[in-house]
Parts: sequence; structure tokens; C-alpha cells
Amino acid sequence: MKKPLKIEEGTCVVIHLHNPREKLWGLITDISIAGVQIRGIDLHTFDDWVRMITRNEHNIALTHVFFPMWRVERITLDETVGEIPSLQEVFQLRVGISLKEYLGEDELVS
Repeated sequence: MKKPLKIEEGTCVVIHLHNPREKLWGLITDISIAGVQIRGIDLHTFDDWVRMITRNEHNIALTHVFFPMWRVERITLDETVGEIPSLQEVFQLRVGISLKEYLGEDELVS
């Protein structure tokens, strides 16, 4: 039986924030009662970011950012649902390598 995924360091997530409203996609680098730190980008820039990578253009990098828990509305795992692929899978299909390979194994928690 496959182990269920958990929201923890090293997992890819979508974070929904309020005040102001934002959605970010990325990897959790730290999570605590104080807040969550991710290495990610605004969800609305994901397609442009992947397109720039596939064209070997200079691109926006995933940035490290901390959000206090009072701003966090919800955190959802970036996972495939039915036939809808996760953003990690979309990245791998378009770029040809996994997100872990792209960022370098030593840069990821797990």
C-alpha cells in the first residue's frame, strides 16, 4: 500500500494567502507554528516560468519566502487528481526533467 502524502518539509504545495490574497506554488523548506517558508513562485507565473525554461531564456527563479501563519488561509498538496496532473508533473512533461533534478538534489529537503 502506498504511503499517504503529508504536508511537510520537502513537499510541493500550493499556498493560499489572505491580506492580500495570493496563491503560491513551491516546495516547503520549513513549517512551524510561526509560519511556513517556501521556495516558490506566484501560481499565476507558473506557465510563463516553465515556458522560459524550455526556451533556455533567462527566467524568474524560485525564491525563498516566509509567510506568518496569520496570512496562511490554506495549504494544499500539489498532487495528481484523477486525470489532472500535478504542477510537478506538468513541469516534468514540459521541461523533460523532474523539479528535483532541475533544482539539484542537494537543494531539496527530501
